[in-house]
Order: sequence, then C-alpha cells, then structure tokens
Amino acid sequence: MASPLSYKPRPGEIPTNPGVYRFRDADGRVLYVGKAKNLRARLSNYFAPLHTLHERTRRMVTTASSVEWTVVDSDVDSLQLEYMWIKEFDPPFNVRYKDDKSYPYMAITLADEAPRVIVTRNRKIRGAKYFGPYPKVWAVHDTIDLMIKVFPIRTCSDASYKKAMATGRPCFPGQIGRCGGPCSMKVTVEEHRAIVDDFVAFMSGGDQRFTKALTKRMNEASAAMDYESAALYRDRLQAIDAVLNRSALVLASDTDADLFGIAEDELSAAVQHFVIRGGRVRGVRATTIDKELDISGADLVDQVLQRTYGEASAADIPRQVLVPVLPEDEAELEQWLCERRGKRVSIQVAQRGRKADLMRTATLNAKQALMLHKTRRTSDYTARSQALTDLQEALGLEEAPLRIECFDVSHLSGTNVVASMVVFEDGLPRKDQYRSFGVAETTDDTDSMYQVLRRRLAYLDRPEEDEEERPADPMADGEVVTTRRKPRFAYRPQLLVVDGGQPQVEAAARALSDAGHTEVALCGIAKRLEEVWLPGEEYPVILPRTSEALYLLQRLRDEAHRFAITHQRKRRRRDITSVLSEVPGLGDARIKALLRHFGSVAALKAATTEEIEALPGVGPKLAATIHQHLSAG
Repeated sequence: MASPLSYKPRPGEIPTNPGVYRFRDADGRVLYVGKAKNLRARLSNYFAPLHTLHERTRRMVTTASSVEWTVVDSDVDSLQLEYMWIKEFDPPFNVRYKDDKSYPYMAITLADEAPRVIVTRNRKIRGAKYFGPYPKVWAVHDTIDLMIKVFPIRTCSDASYKKAMATGRPCFPGQIGRCGGPCSMKVTVEEHRAIVDDFVAFMSGGDQRFTKALTKRMNEASAAMDYESAALYRDRLQAIDAVLNRSALVLASDTDADLFGIAEDELSAAVQHFVIRGGRVRGVRATTIDKELDISGADLVDQVLQRTYGEASAADIPRQVLVPVLPEDEAELEQWLCERRGKRVSIQVAQRGRKADLMRTATLNAKQALMLHKTRRTSDYTARSQALTDLQEALGLEEAPLRIECFDVSHLSGTNVVASMVVFEDGLPRKDQYRSFGVAETTDDTDSMYQVLRRRLAYLDRPEEDEEERPADPMADGEVVTTRRKPRFAYRPQLLVVDGGQPQVEAAARALSDAGHTEVALCGIAKRLEEVWLPGEEYPVILPRTSEALYLLQRLRDEAHRFAITHQRKRRRRDITSVLSEVPGLGDARIKALLRHFGSVAALKAATTEEIEALPGVGPKLAATIHQHLSAG
C-alpha cells in the first residue's frame, strides 16, 4: 500500500547532507524534531507505506501536514541545532522529561567580592560554582556545617555582609563562629578568597592534598608541643573524614565522570545520573521520561546527554561519560562535549570492574524509580479517575469500567501452562481477588486463553444456592436471619483485558460469545507496540503515550504477567522437587542446588552426566544415578 501523505517530498528533493528536520501539523505547530547524517535516507523511512510503520510513527506522520529540513555543515552542527529546536518548540512527539523534584545544591557565589556558601535550588546564579545535587536539604546543610569547620568561609547574607563592612562590627554569624568571611573581622578579602579557593578545590575532588597537609601540620604541632593547634588540625581532619564518609570512594581517586543508569519500558524511562568527582559520588539526579515515539536505547542515551549538557558550563562536563549503551553518533557527541568543555571528553560503556558495578547500582535505582513513578501515577486519585474516563471514551463504553479483570498466559517452551487473573477496582489492585489457573492440555496461547475465560465466566452463572453464607449478626434485635452473599469470584467485570494482540482478543471474544456474556467489554494490549485491540476491528486503538488510560492498561498487563510468572515458578519448583526426591541419595540441599542451576526438569533431563557432575557436591556415581532416573522417567 503506497503512502497517501500529500506533503511527501518528491524524489530527489531531499538532500543527502547532514541536517535537522521538523514535522509540523496544519496549525504550524512543530510535532517532532530529529537529526540525520543523511536527510534523504532518514526521511525516506517516514514515508514508507503506512502499514509498515510503527503505530506511533504512523500517527505522527498522519497528524503532520508538512515536513521541512535545514542542511548544516557537519554532524556536530546538526546535534546542536536539534537540541536548540527541541528546547524552543517542545515537540509533543519527542521524549518529555520530568525531574522528580527540584533538587537542592550547594553553591559558592564566586562572582561576589567575598564569596559565600549557600543552599539553593536556583541553577542560574551568575558566576556561582555548584555542587550536588543532594537528595535532601538537610544533607546539604550537614555538609556545609562540616566544611566550614575546615574552610571557614562566609555564610551570612549579603545585607549582613554590607552592614558589617560598613560599620566595622562583625556580622552576627561571625560573632558566634558561624561565618568566616571578611565580615567576621578575622581575615582580609584576599585571605578569604584563598580559603574559598581551597573550599572549591576540596569539593571538586582534591581531598587527598588537604588530608595530607592537615595530617602533616597536626604532627608538626604535636612534636612542637603546640597541643592547641594540633587539636584544631585534628578536629578539621575529623570534619574532612565525615564529609568523605558521606560520599564513599567508588572509583579511582582521579576519576571525574558522569554515570547514567537507565531503565525503560514501552511508555516511560527513568534515568539515574551519578555525578562522580575525585572518585566519589558527589550528587545524584533522578529524571523520568515519557516516550511518545518508540525509540531505541541508543537514541534515548543520545537525548539524555543532549539535555544534560545542553546548557552545562565547562566545569560541569567531566572527562568521562559512562552510559549503558553507546549512541549511534558517539563521535559527534564527544566532539560536541569537547568543544563545550575545552578539553577531551570520552563516552564509554562500563563493561567490567568497579565502573560496571556502579552502573548496575545506578540501573537498579533507575528500575526502582520507574516502578515508583508508575505506582504513584496509578494510585493517584485524580489520575485514576482520568484513566477510567479516558478508557471509557477510547473503548466506546457506556460507563467507566470500575471493575477490570486482566488475563495472561504463561508457559515454559509450551509446557507447564498456567494463567493468571488480576482484578483492579476503581483503578487499584484487589490482590485478595487474584486467581491462577492451570491448563492441562492446550494447542497454543489462544486456546489456553479461551479455556481460562470459559472457566472464569462460568462463575457468573452460578445459581443462588451456590452462594456463600454470610453469618448473622449475633447482636441484632428481633429474628435472626442468615443471609447469603455472592462469592467474590462471581462479581461481574465491566471490562476484560487480555495480554496480547488480535489473535488473543478474538479467542477471548469467542469465549464471551460461547458463554453468553457478550455484554462484558473486551480489549487486548499488545506489549511490543502498546496497541489496544478491540474484537472485530482491523486496526488497533492507539492511545497517546502520556495517556492515563494507557498507564492503567500497562499496569494491569504487567501485574497479570508478574502473577502468572510467580505461579508458574512455584509449580516448576514443586515439580522438580517431587521428581528429584525419588532419586536415592539426593537430599534437600542438592535438590536446591540442581534447581538453581537447571531451573526445570526438562533442562535437567537434557543435561549430560558430565554437566550434572560439574555441580559442587555431586560426584560421578550420583550424577549417573540422577541421569539414569530421569531418563527412565
């Protein structure tokens, strides 16, 4: 099928130079900005036959009414122009960033005559040197309290400083030992500037030099029996140790790097940015991202680096940037960063050693942040209400689906088939009403889905006498009447959701029809493209990536998948334990070791005697016995 897009450029119109392109809608709004090393090759991908495009790309190009491009001299120029346009136009189909919060920083106001140290969330103070971000405000204040014991610099307000310098009387913080600026009348402006320089050098990673110098002075004072000075140096060393203990040494002491841990799914991503200076984690920033178009991990890294360093000062760009996967235009990004920093910058993947360990830590934090982001969004009352309303409109339902049941089928290479049913009421999970199913015989996933739904729907038709008894209230007055209540499994859902695309939805629709419950609404959500399928429809419903309804469906699907996998693992563990317990001489500890190593009876049966023998504690004789027992079974 040819593309029907009327604005498609004619062959040969698009140049082969590097450049940046923009898609606009009929009102002139910029929908998407992208860069390319070869504009013709990149844009031709958007104008392929519509049925071959990713669903969300298809929605973008059909929403647009024009495309324009700007040719540039080099790939680095295209990178810079792309960043500027994304920042200027905020296109809805580009990734959208959401900082989890406005983080507090420690700032040194170097542009002042007597620089002071402050806690601020404002990143635009002229001439200021920033350290952080810090996860909590109290963490910044604690660090400052320790630092001014070693490097007593100004902490008072500008008004207090001006008044003190005009009157010749120390500022109030200076009188109580909380300010070491010229306003305390203890140091000159020049002496104070030298202390500020040491403060900045220490926070920038030069801690070893100061530790050695203070230790030397303490020992010299002690040898000279100047115990008062020795005690002062000792207290400063303790303060330095306290600051350093707050940011443990994770890499070599000369390492200046930024490390990015990323976790993503089809709709969102979470980024953990570790700021490492002098081998220590000096700050952590968390960001969540809404993805409108389906982009690769490499493209996501590209976008994250552009946003992080687009307005960063040269001092904020490190020598090394560690990422989970290299962007396609790695060389251009490195050149761009080098030009901004004025020195060499390398972009690398942390593959082994302590850097890889730290990357795993950052990635784990990103995964937890992503899960928390999704959970908070689902549990928020306003978001839940919006999700149910959006879902009603998108699926054409007569009422909002207050009770939703989602089904998923899980198996291990076609064996050990199980299914799960999770229940959400008012947009929240009802874990007490989750159910799991075993499927003894089936031909494929669609048959399994049909069987499970028929079994579940049968409970909607149970007669009254099968309902549970509700105990009477013993404190009630008058005649005591025992009432009956519906079993929770018999409550009728307003919407059934199946994990899968068109085939699974059609199987579920057949089950509803055969059970005589076509009044129950049905949809399916396909994981790869996050498409929402309705029975009998040729094309899926495409919900916006930022839609609360899509988040709710995704959470339902993920919860059903998690519950099915958990149930399957429990069954597999029971199966392998029961089989192996029949082997003479095989105890519980060795059974657990075999279970951890092979995971299933099928995998263990396929193993050779030598592979079984390789496990610690399993000798040649026992390995042969296990292999013979399983082969005979």
